[in-house]
Amino acid sequence: MTALSPTDTTGSPVTTRIVDSADVADSASIGEGSSIWHLAQVREDAVLGAGCVVGRGAYVGTGVRLGDHCKIQNYALVYEPAELGHGVFVGPAAVLTNDTFPRAVNPDGSLKAADDWDAVGVTVREGASIGARAVCVAPVTVGAWATVAAGAVVTKDVAPHALVVGVPARQVGWVGHAGRPLEPTGTPGRWRCTQTGDTYVESDGTLRRADVEEETS
Repeated sequence: MTALSPTDTTGSPVTTRIVDSADVADSASIGEGSSIWHLAQVREDAVLGAGCVVGRGAYVGTGVRLGDHCKIQNYALVYEPAELGHGVFVGPAAVLTNDTFPRAVNPDGSLKAADDWDAVGVTVREGASIGARAVCVAPVTVGAWATVAAGAVVTKDVAPHALVVGVPARQVGWVGHAGRPLEPTGTPGRWRCTQTGDTYVESDGTLRRADVEEETS
């Protein structure tokens, strides 16, 4: 196992914490300031950024890549080759799958081996959240700052800032950077976060914060 070495605001090294009951492969790369808790497993060649948290009993598959400050909650399963951006939240017992057509055996009855199928991954962009017991069925991409509600089953891509619920998951609204559902402002195509006061602009099925819209217009 290798560890990255950022420092805190005082310039002091940030400590990585891996409890004794966790199973972390020697070839995994764990960012400084990360915590890996009881009975969690981080497989070979996985890469965790700085300040990540991997909860009790969680699983991070071979070669999975996490950005900085991700939270993988208790008993969540993140199967390879998933890629998570910075600040991604994966709720308790959520599953990111990797087999579109799962079978334990081949047509001839022989047990499937690693070479008998092609793993496909789930991509979760920066700041997005996957709710408790949600399932993302690979291959799908969850856009930046989107929220997948608890118990939802995602079978197609989720737009940035979208709020999706249900089985299969469907969009029912928008969420801002704070994670709160956005409210209409009364002006068509403009939404507001009740926590931060930020305004967001909807255009052609996409959403972006108004200050970003103004900077790029």
